[in-house]
Amino acid sequence: MNAAREKFNKSERLCSQKILGLLFDEGRVFYSDLFKVVWDISPVPLSFRAQIAFGVPKNKFRLAVTRNLLKRRMREAYRKNKHILYDLLEKENIRIVLVIIYRKEVISDYRNIEIEMREIFDRFKIIIKELNRKC
Repeated sequence: MNAAREKFNKSERLCSQKILGLLFDEGRVFYSDLFKVVWDISPVPLSFRAQIAFGVPKNKFRLAVTRNLLKRRMREAYRKNKHILYDLLEKENIRIVLVIIYRKEVISDYRNIEIEMREIFDRFKIIIKELNRKC
């Protein structure tokens, strides 16, 4: 990414109930050690290359402070490393929507979450290349 500041703008957040519903009904899914990733190519034009939402299940972490801690760590790891994903999406000229859901039942530290986030972005490189090969 260019010398721009690493930010996570409001318009990068996936808030649309309609798009979220479509995503969970018809989206593609893959798993990593820590996360479940539900994604699809955006059905509407976006101002950013990706819109994203983060989730932590209430049935695994009953306390809201714990869920918020994990979501904060996930957002920060995404914010610091999103340039990897954005460079790929810009090169392939596509826009995606995705939801990253925390899967484990233990609280991971920030370093592990950041490593997993990078692995997700590396996995997107493979998936998008295969997607373009099929088209």
